[in-house]
Amino acid sequence: MRRALDRTFVTHLCCVLSLSLFGLLACAPEDGGEAGGGDAGGGEAGADEASGESLTERLIARGESLELPTEWDPPPGEPIVHHTAGFAKTLCSGTFITGLDWRDAAANVGGFTAPFQHRGAVVDTVVDMEAQTVSLTLGSGITRTAKLYGSQGCITHPLGRDSIYFTPSVVEPNTPDPATTPWPMGDVLPDEPYPPEIDMGKVEEAVEIAMDQEGKTLGFVVTYQGRIIGEDYGPGVDMHTPFESWSKGKSLTGTLMAVLIQQGVYGLWQRAPIPEWQGDARRNIRIADIMRMSSGIRIVAPQDPGYTEEMGYPDHLYLYTGENAFEWAATRPQQWEPNTVGRYRNTDPALTNYLVRLGVEGRGDDYHAFPQRHLFDKLGIRNFIMETDPNGNFLTQGYEFGSARDWARLGNLYLQDGVWEGERILPEGYVDYAMEIAPAWIADGRPTYGGGFLWKDLGFPIEDDYGAFAGAGGQYTVFIPARGLVITRLGKYTGQGPGGENLRAAIALLMEAVPPIGD
Repeated sequence: MRRALDRTFVTHLCCVLSLSLFGLLACAPEDGGEAGGGDAGGGEAGADEASGESLTERLIARGESLELPTEWDPPPGEPIVHHTAGFAKTLCSGTFITGLDWRDAAANVGGFTAPFQHRGAVVDTVVDMEAQTVSLTLGSGITRTAKLYGSQGCITHPLGRDSIYFTPSVVEPNTPDPATTPWPMGDVLPDEPYPPEIDMGKVEEAVEIAMDQEGKTLGFVVTYQGRIIGEDYGPGVDMHTPFESWSKGKSLTGTLMAVLIQQGVYGLWQRAPIPEWQGDARRNIRIADIMRMSSGIRIVAPQDPGYTEEMGYPDHLYLYTGENAFEWAATRPQQWEPNTVGRYRNTDPALTNYLVRLGVEGRGDDYHAFPQRHLFDKLGIRNFIMETDPNGNFLTQGYEFGSARDWARLGNLYLQDGVWEGERILPEGYVDYAMEIAPAWIADGRPTYGGGFLWKDLGFPIEDDYGAFAGAGGQYTVFIPARGLVITRLGKYTGQGPGGENLRAAIALLMEAVPPIGD
């Protein structure tokens, strides 16, 4: 099926939509990129009253004062070719995983690895519904093609190839029938009255506000002590629909590492056994440092203080659009000593995923089945798609799709200290580690990031201590232990501005509706 994407329409659309991509929540960087970008995990925090320095200036100065004598080696290839690889993958996933019309996906989803301002460079689009492929051609004649490959999701083919480098597989869930199984292992909800301490009128109002379609929210779920008390979905989607989740997948990556730690494969505080590091000082980097975004590995990311596009195509994006994310991440030099400087960079979740693959395959297990068998099946999760690069490496720094209910299940695993129905899935003390603000981020003067790729401060109207999985485009799962609450919001990327404001208003109402446990 051949469909030409009107270039004039897309170019005009990008000009309009780019205005809405500037995040309104504290985690959104100025380029509308991933959660945690920009300065201090939420835009510049203003000038220091004594020195007049901005936080950006202080971060740059501190980083330069501690920097090791290594050089940045930029990723190969032309930026527009990489952007188009991301666009092909975005259209493929939006169409064949979430089930959106491809025109809707082109206009509204995946603006991080496929920036809207560059989509007008595509002069021809072919969406083949039967073959489940998307091919995008640039004016230069270069075509980037992405295809749906089983449970590994959509993958962009390497340049000059019409296939990938591994044999894909389908991993079926091994879970009870959701239609007859009670939540959380299934979909059946109880019919008894809600707890009397909850103001259900305010909960319902919060759901209505969160789902206002100006914010393009697709799924919103609220649980209290594990029970769903509020839930709604946008047009054409439901409780089983996998949505773009972006950097929420970083927290999933940390969770998978925690599963291996619980199983005795690794230790949280051990030196990371990355094979490429064993002959130099990088061998001193600990797993815990990596999962605090404090490894010190040198790359360039759009979230780096002082970053501009003139610096070149950032590795942070190349770790999505290149051919082998693990190889690239593992061969980057060290910029700082570990646990010294905090930077939001995709090298760290990529390295964690590399360790997951080494650990799983090292004991003879199926790497692509590992998340389903050792985590998802245990939680009743059936709808997750974790996408890979052409070499089969999981790219859950942001290329994963999950339903709102499945993200709520993961949030409840953290709310329950890593224990699910009596079984300890995450090691004792891991959630405490994840909830502790990373020392390097404190030293940087922006105490917003924890361990296990968990956010600690996103500017939400929550007085209690909380943790959050957060991703570009306004994707959030927030868990608040003091109130027994998990709040999940997923939506289209271009809705993150108004969607974020709606979410803040909804959270404020939920704080009124649900008292602290024990009050």
